[in-house]
Amino acid sequence: MPADRFVTLNPRYVNMPDINFATPPQDAAEPRPAAGVGGNLRWDIIELLFFAYRDFVGDPDQELEAFGFGRAHHRVMHFVYRYPGLKVADLLDVLRITKQSLGRVLKQLLDEDYIVQKTGDNDRRQRLLYATPKGEALVQKLAGLQTTRITKALAELAPQDAETVKRFLRAMIDRDDPDKVLETIFATNQDSKE
Repeated sequence: MPADRFVTLNPRYVNMPDINFATPPQDAAEPRPAAGVGGNLRWDIIELLFFAYRDFVGDPDQELEAFGFGRAHHRVMHFVYRYPGLKVADLLDVLRITKQSLGRVLKQLLDEDYIVQKTGDNDRRQRLLYATPKGEALVQKLAGLQTTRITKALAELAPQDAETVKRFLRAMIDRDDPDKVLETIFATNQDSKE
């Protein structure tokens, strides 16, 4: 490995690459100038999104660490809690992960009694997921941490700006192939406008 490269190990995040290879910048205090496409890249928003996401998920990460859980566990718990009876197949579509990735996380949540799995009434092959009271309490605690951060950020804006933030975030979502949860979210947003 060249001397100007270093490796960082971060075992905290189970759903991110644990090993990162990077070349340290010559002067870390100075960002690189915008390159390509005539310098019209949106570095400002790209970097704000990176840091907003880091801190938004960072609050729950600390709480999840005590349980031996990571971000994948959080995402599974969130959607199972919000959409009781969600089919495993639909959860795979929402998370856009493989069966193997979901299987490991789901097994742990089932084994530790955060989620229960039931067969479908009409189709016994269906596996429907529900949060247990223990799982509901964890999701509400994590959502509380994130709600506090959102409320604090929105407090710095005019009341009508919250709607602009929501419109911006909806516009960032790829709608070409929406899953059932996204269809529900977009349908709810349409209903609330009427």
